[in-house]
Amino acid sequence: MLRLGLLVAVVVFVLDQATKWYAMEVLDVVPGGRVLPVLPFLDLVAVRNTGISFGMLQSRSQLGPILLVAFAVVVTGFLVVWMARARSAVLAVGLGLAVGGALGNLVDRLRWGWVYDFLYAHLGAFDWWPVFNVADAAIVVGFALIVLPSLFARRGRGI
Repeated sequence: MLRLGLLVAVVVFVLDQATKWYAMEVLDVVPGGRVLPVLPFLDLVAVRNTGISFGMLQSRSQLGPILLVAFAVVVTGFLVVWMARARSAVLAVGLGLAVGGALGNLVDRLRWGWVYDFLYAHLGAFDWWPVFNVADAAIVVGFALIVLPSLFARRGRGI
């Protein structure tokens, strides 16, 4: 299952970095720049996220990025070890999504000291959703794949 998880991680990482590059360089969606409507419920609008996924734990401290990088490295290492022990394809894919997303955001943080977020989903009055990126979405879906099967598993059967 390790191969499957690592393949998913690589695909997510490449997709995340490619979409960030495309949004920044080709579409010219830069932090503080313009909003580009894509669909009635999706805009491209760039922000510099100094926190973790979906803008949580934002900090202006110089120590913040260093702690977040260290945290991401430790968690990613833990997830890869878990992936090596996984016996389920669903678990391996979930872990791969989380690892690929973590690495995508880690590269941003190492490069710029912040993470580039540019996808803004909204629906009418429900416009409270934070700006995110492919890595953030992969992390959320990955952890859903990790947690949800255990909620529905019969007693004594794990993933």
